[in-house]
Parts: sequence; structure tokens; C-alpha cells
Amino acid sequence: MAFLKYSLIRMALFVPLFVLFVFLQTGWLLAVIFAGLIAFAISYLFFQKQRDAATAAMRERFTGRAKPIRSALEIEDAEVEDRLVDENPVVKVENDRRPKEF
Repeated sequence: MAFLKYSLIRMALFVPLFVLFVFLQTGWLLAVIFAGLIAFAISYLFFQKQRDAATAAMRERFTGRAKPIRSALEIEDAEVEDRLVDENPVVKVENDRRPKEF
């Protein structure tokens, strides 16, 4: 959520600056470059707390310590599978293994 919040802040800075530079007729390419540089500078100088939170969230997600993101269908499927195994100890579920090639 912190990454999304920081991205929205940067987008909220970029879009008005881009429109301003297009209005000043600097050209599309220069408008993108100028708006990007100014939005970067403002967000770097004034939004350190949000940037640090976004960085921490990304670091946690990519280091493998975060909980896996699972859809409602995956959670329901896991619950049904667990119930099946609990009710029928003879049933063996091996969906983590690769299928054997013949």
C-alpha cells in the first residue's frame, strides 16, 4: 500500500507539471523530461517518509519474508483440500510434485 501511495503522490506531481510545460509549448519530449525531473526532485526532497515506507514494502516483498498473496479462490481451494485430507487419511495429495514423465 505504501508503494501505491508514493506512486500516486509522484503521479500527482508529474501530471500538472507535464500539462504546464505542454501549455508553455516546450514540446512533448521536453515537457516529459522537465516534469519528470521536477517531480523527482520534489518527491525526493519533501516525501522522504513515504519513499522510505515504499522502499521497505518493496524490500519485504522481494526478500521472501512477506506472506504470499493468495486469491479467494486459492484460499477456498486450500481449505477444501485440507478438509478432504483430514476426513480421509487414505487420500494422498501430492500437488507440489512434478508429474512423472513416461
